[in-house]
Amino acid sequence: MDEVEVVVAHSERATLRVGDVFLKVDADRARVDVEVRAMALAPVPTPKVLWREPPVLAIAAVPGTALGRLGEPSTSSPAAWAAAGAAIRKLHDAPLPPWRGRRRRDPAELAAELDGECEALVRNGVLPAGLVTRNRRVAEAALRPWTEVFTHGDLQSDHVFVAHDRVTGIIDWSEAGRGDALFDLATLTLGHEEHLGDVAAGYGTGVDLDVIRAWWSLRSLLGVRWLVEHGFDPFAPGCEVDVLKSRM
Repeated sequence: MDEVEVVVAHSERATLRVGDVFLKVDADRARVDVEVRAMALAPVPTPKVLWREPPVLAIAAVPGTALGRLGEPSTSSPAAWAAAGAAIRKLHDAPLPPWRGRRRRDPAELAAELDGECEALVRNGVLPAGLVTRNRRVAEAALRPWTEVFTHGDLQSDHVFVAHDRVTGIIDWSEAGRGDALFDLATLTLGHEEHLGDVAAGYGTGVDLDVIRAWWSLRSLLGVRWLVEHGFDPFAPGCEVDVLKSRM
């Protein structure tokens, strides 16, 4: 292998690929601890841990291709999306992990954070007031009590790998813990609304589509400024700002 690919890099962490090995560099040891423990407990395909030398974690590449990517049309079949839904149901039905999710907040705390972020988005001219106000109303449906399950916590479509309409691996478990099942499903389908029905069919019962759509708005509102500040572009076609506009 004569080159190193930078998969993602920002002030919190970086991931490099060298051949079939991924090197995850993270100064937050607790976050890496969670990733290793979650992969060991999750009843779904996960990457093999090759070695760990803090702050570096080396894991093997998983076979297959990413289910989708935010901002791009997915080339995966409806059956592959349904298989992803079934795999996530298996995770959510597993025994709870013995730690709290890093993203875990009660509805009141989450509402306060959301209101502060909405105010900042408008005050700083990041997004129009009407767009923020509309999506804040949509997001309200996600601010309700939920039964905790074993969640991935950052289940983006490019963290799920598939081949021949089956899930071959789910990566990036650093946000795993106890959380809201519908948050995982919303994260998976963010920007891929056309596959929400496929995922719901594979997942089975307990899917409230209005709450999933609310999580799309909530996650996007909370993420826009962070993404800009860390070198990502939420204004790119099909990404977070377009998700917010679709709720109008």
